[in-house]
Amino acid sequence: MAGRFTSTTYRRIATGFVPSRPGRAAGTASPAPGTAQDVPAARRAWPAALQRLELAAVLAGTAVLYLWNLGASGWANAFYSAAAQAGSQDWTAWFFGSSDAANSITVDKPPASLWITGLSVRLFGLNSWSILVPDALMGVGAAWLLYLAVRRAAAPATGDARLAHRAGLLAAAVLALTPVATLMFRFNNPDTLLVLLMTAAGYAVLRAIQEDRLRWILLAGVFLGLGFLAKQLQVLLVVPGFALAVLAAGRGRMGRRLLWLAAAGAAMAASAGWWLLAVELTPAGMRPYIGGSQDNSILELTLGYNGLGRLTGDETGSVGGGNGWGVPGLLRMFNSEFGGQIAWLLPSALILAAGLLWVGRRAPRTDMVRASVIVWGSWVLVTGLVFSFMSGIIHPYYAVALAPGIAGLAGLGGVLLWQHRHQPAAAVAVASATAAAAVMAFQLLGTTTAYGPWFRWLVLAAGLAAAAGVGLGRFLRLRSMQWTAAVQWTTAVQRTAAGRWTTAVQRATAGLAIAASLAGPLAFSISTAATAHSGAIVSAGPATAFAGPGGSRANRTGGPGTGGNTRQFGGRTGQNQVGSGQAGPGQSGAGQAGQGPGGAGVAGGRGGGAGGAMGGLLGAPTPSSDLVAALKDGAAGYTWAAAVVGSNNAAGYQLATELPVMAVGGFNGTDPSPTLEQFQELVSQGKIHYFIAGGTTRSSTGSDAAARVAQWVAENFTARSIGGTTVYLLGD
Repeated sequence: MAGRFTSTTYRRIATGFVPSRPGRAAGTASPAPGTAQDVPAARRAWPAALQRLELAAVLAGTAVLYLWNLGASGWANAFYSAAAQAGSQDWTAWFFGSSDAANSITVDKPPASLWITGLSVRLFGLNSWSILVPDALMGVGAAWLLYLAVRRAAAPATGDARLAHRAGLLAAAVLALTPVATLMFRFNNPDTLLVLLMTAAGYAVLRAIQEDRLRWILLAGVFLGLGFLAKQLQVLLVVPGFALAVLAAGRGRMGRRLLWLAAAGAAMAASAGWWLLAVELTPAGMRPYIGGSQDNSILELTLGYNGLGRLTGDETGSVGGGNGWGVPGLLRMFNSEFGGQIAWLLPSALILAAGLLWVGRRAPRTDMVRASVIVWGSWVLVTGLVFSFMSGIIHPYYAVALAPGIAGLAGLGGVLLWQHRHQPAAAVAVASATAAAAVMAFQLLGTTTAYGPWFRWLVLAAGLAAAAGVGLGRFLRLRSMQWTAAVQWTTAVQRTAAGRWTTAVQRATAGLAIAASLAGPLAFSISTAATAHSGAIVSAGPATAFAGPGGSRANRTGGPGTGGNTRQFGGRTGQNQVGSGQAGPGQSGAGQAGQGPGGAGVAGGRGGGAGGAMGGLLGAPTPSSDLVAALKDGAAGYTWAAAVVGSNNAAGYQLATELPVMAVGGFNGTDPSPTLEQFQELVSQGKIHYFIAGGTTRSSTGSDAAARVAQWVAENFTARSIGGTTVYLLGD
């Protein structure tokens, strides 16, 4: 297994990382069959099989964590579930990512993730498992790819396939147990596909550097381009680090490396641009409206609402603004909204990265460890800083994009620096990283009463003991060496006993460090998997938490602003709402909706779904059986069974009936689709059966077409109540 890695020349300890067992270094010639030296090779067959079993166990455990009780979340994010249902019925809707099978408007993201879930629903039928299982499998795939990337970088540096294997396993475990990763890989947001594709791109970049093969850098570009089709410009946050790694560690002259990057850029542009070009060249009348844009343009959506607007906060048609999405700052990833999602090993990962760079500071330019640190470290720094200082829409679950970078640094740094703990810098880095993980766990576990105070104190004590054990182990090793050298008359038994004692302390320290570092994330991940999540904004961890810096997380609704179930945009409650609705599926604790000038909003619930003040913006309604029957009755004679303001409102009715429901105004109710004139024309043509009251149009920017449509309907048609919901019959 180790013989597969031959790209790095081993160096003396003074120059960086070296194999701990030179006799097993990569590239070592195999002994002749039948010789005495051939016996160790035969014995390595079982360790290789054991490694495969260990990897299978980690991936199987990840799958269990992500699949266990998955159906409890129902439709999860109904916004994307409805689009998957639409794509399963109509290929045009599938290609463009339409919210409904009649192709009124698209979701406000490119459709790559919907291509997967849409095909799954087409094959296995409409249910929560067919929608959510693909995302869980993406999580397992991301853990596997990270294992491969870390193992490949660690093998030449250790010269021991077992140590490289352990580094990969540790990285995979850290990724799997990151609470926000557990959350999102059990959910159906496009972030799951984005993380998988970025991890695949990182693996391809490192393999291109190590093997000096152009095809791998081209494949990395393809993965990044597909990542753009998952969540647009966010994928570009990892590109600077990937490019720097190629320039810093790639082989050949600088001109050759620059040509490689140009080729990768072309591959990225081609793999994303074909779909953008298809959308732009398709006449507007032959495709759905581009949701999230104000002028029916995918380019405007890319550069505006989903692009620079996320950085500046200037997002036309958005809601919130100002401090509605939290106060930007350097420590945002550690506040009460984001900390429990991602911050557990964030400081430790940066400490380990610094330790790797220092210990390997004299390594050759093409050193794979340094290249890996550049890839994973820049991933964490660039993404973390952008998330910390962006002023536009940001949700705690966005932090899942940091998880592979943190996990890669933890796995690689933890094993390599532990291997070289006899060096002061490596020992200090390992001890500091372990202590930092323990302190972070102590702090984050203190934000909840779910586990009892004893647990956080136990984790802190174990982590600090492990950090101290690193120093103790080094001290015992040095004293053992000095004693053996000074006392020449020691017996072999005495020397063996001293060595065993030192080894036992070191093994106990390593096990305690890993356990203390992962205990907190494991607890939060189990709590996350045990809780149903639905709605547009979700959060990992236990259901209750104390208030902390950056706002309360009471009842874990995770909405913007401050204050759990009472979160508001800009301090407003229920303003500019139209009509009434009901709580979404999978939500509990629904109460009365906030009242506004236009009527009652939609009651929200727990589980990371819509808050009570959010109306129909974030929570999908569950219609009564009477309303479902009414929508289905005669639906074959109409293009849309109903129309309602807001995509989440439309999603609830569409998923219940499996019929096209028009989302007037798109996600926020602020897109000019359809205009009042277009809606009136559709009604006159008999294409819309019902208009369902409800929805929200709260933004001070964007189109007011949805409000005008709702007002026109209310003034020209007679309201009736079906199953407690106000509807207007538009067709005969």
